[in-house]
Amino acid sequence: MYRNSRGEGFGAECKRRIMLGTYVLSHGYYDAYYLKAQKVRALIAQDFARAFEQVDAIVTPVSPFPAWKLGEKVDDPVAMYLSDIYTITCDLAGIPGMSVPCGATPEGLPVGMQILTKHFDESGMFRLAGAFERARA
Repeated sequence: MYRNSRGEGFGAECKRRIMLGTYVLSHGYYDAYYLKAQKVRALIAQDFARAFEQVDAIVTPVSPFPAWKLGEKVDDPVAMYLSDIYTITCDLAGIPGMSVPCGATPEGLPVGMQILTKHFDESGMFRLAGAFERARA
């Protein structure tokens, strides 16, 4: 039952990312990829810690380009990877981050902004998001 139902809830892109992660963590590639990635992750976290010594929050785009129509890029894995390239930053740095709608394209597709705050400052992140939403209302 587990084998038959495990993949039902995952789309092709999700399955592709699971397989890529499994491959990278496999025995022969652990040292080559995982350990190097952990070192880079530590450097990213240090950069954000230094930035948060000067600012309370960092606001960034959610994606390098506006949203596309549903189903439009399913056959383009590179575009799908690029679409969330900005949102992985907070995960790599281990800091809070959230996406908030902030507008729309001329075609009416959503545009988002991302709010990043220092470690354990989720309350500041939520206050900033709430203030932005109230200002837009």
